[in-house]
Amino acid sequence: MDQTVTHPRNTAGKAKTEAARTPSDAADDKPGQKLDDENYPAYSMGRAAEILGVTPAFLRSLGAAKLIEPQRSEGGHRRYSRYQLRLAARARELVDQGTALEAACRIIILEDQLTEALRINAELRRRG
Repeated sequence: MDQTVTHPRNTAGKAKTEAARTPSDAADDKPGQKLDDENYPAYSMGRAAEILGVTPAFLRSLGAAKLIEPQRSEGGHRRYSRYQLRLAARARELVDQGTALEAACRIIILEDQLTEALRINAELRRRG
C-alpha cells in the first residue's frame, strides 16, 4: 500500500513565482526583500547540495518522496528556498541516524504540521 504524503507547503503557501507576479507586486519589492523571504527559491541544486553536504541525488530523492518540490527556473533547473533547505537538512539528520528516507520524510511532515498547529493555537490565544 502506497502511503506517499505530499508536504502541505508543496501545494499551499508557496511564494509567488515571477510568472504569477503582477506589476504592482514588483513595484512593492525593496532591494534585498526576496532574500528575506524564506520561500524564495534562491539556491540552485548544486549550491543547495553544497550547503547541506549532500549529493544532488539526495535532493532529487526528497522531491521523489514529496517532501520538497523545488520551483524551476526558466531553463528548467531546480531552485530551492531556505525553508526547503531546512527540511532537507532535517531529512539528512534523520537519515544519518539510520531512519529510512520515507519514514524521515513522514516525521518531518508531522513535525512541521505540529509546529504550524502550535503557532495557530498561540495566535488564537492572543486574540481571545
